[in-house]
Amino acid sequence: MNVFFKQNNVVRRESVNDVADIILPQGVILWIDLLHPTPIEISYIAKTYTLDIPTKEEREEIEESARYSEDEQSITINTYFLMRNNEMDLHNETVTFILFQGILFTIRYADFKVFGEIQQSVLTSPKSFEDGFDLLSKIFEVRVEQDADMIEGAAQLTKLLRKSVFEQDSQSHTIHLTKLSNLQELNMSVRDSLFDKRRAITMLLKSNKVESDIKKDLSIVLKDLNSIVDFTTANLTVLDNTQSLFTSQINIEQNKIIKLFTVVTMAMMPPTLIGTIYGMNFEHMPELQWRYGYILTIGMMIISTVIPIIYFKKKGWL
Repeated sequence: MNVFFKQNNVVRRESVNDVADIILPQGVILWIDLLHPTPIEISYIAKTYTLDIPTKEEREEIEESARYSEDEQSITINTYFLMRNNEMDLHNETVTFILFQGILFTIRYADFKVFGEIQQSVLTSPKSFEDGFDLLSKIFEVRVEQDADMIEGAAQLTKLLRKSVFEQDSQSHTIHLTKLSNLQELNMSVRDSLFDKRRAITMLLKSNKVESDIKKDLSIVLKDLNSIVDFTTANLTVLDNTQSLFTSQINIEQNKIIKLFTVVTMAMMPPTLIGTIYGMNFEHMPELQWRYGYILTIGMMIISTVIPIIYFKKKGWL
């Protein structure tokens, strides 16, 4: 647990490792950040500030009332932040924000880069942060910028993947399909995260507890967020088109293989027919008595194979 408080226009941080040692500092408390909090720490904060802190199950619910709620004294926001786990799989982790009497409470079970950046900003630029609303606005602003950088990187990879569709060989199909799937997963995960933040910011703009200056900053963040959502949708469209091109290329390659086998089969049918006829072993077959019957039959089989191949080549089927 990290407690950020303001004394004499200077913001200080106090880290608490044991709830039994918690002594809330004198001064104006701006932010209480709980990273991997224990049930005892949650209970202490809830009792000290008379807060209704959502449970883990409530934090993960998708209903609008569970993602944003507001009463006479507090605002509670549950919103998605995109992250990678130890297996490098993308998933959205829920972060809880509670605003109560100007204090920002954050409850999170994952370490995000944005929180480290904001903590440094609070300590180095205390004049920029008067209360928890300033902190929340800045967290959303920085996080949306990070999401934008992520989407820009995904867009570059999408362009490279689209260009490489017709440069690949059959052995690289699996690699390209994996890249395509990963990019689609990234874009959809970021879009879900942005949708969740957009809902929270939209509700904050309607709240009477938020000052006009904060609403102005949040309005700018919302505009940026909307543009990123549109960009993400465009990325997904490009990826869908790339998938269609990729599928078409695979179908073309398969058709070429099928065409080749069809031509070979057609070319082998006449010699097969000739061989079958002279393999019947009927008693009265005058050709069996010919001195050059065998050579003549082999020649007929070769000629009957070559002629269809020449014909197919002239037609452009080979």
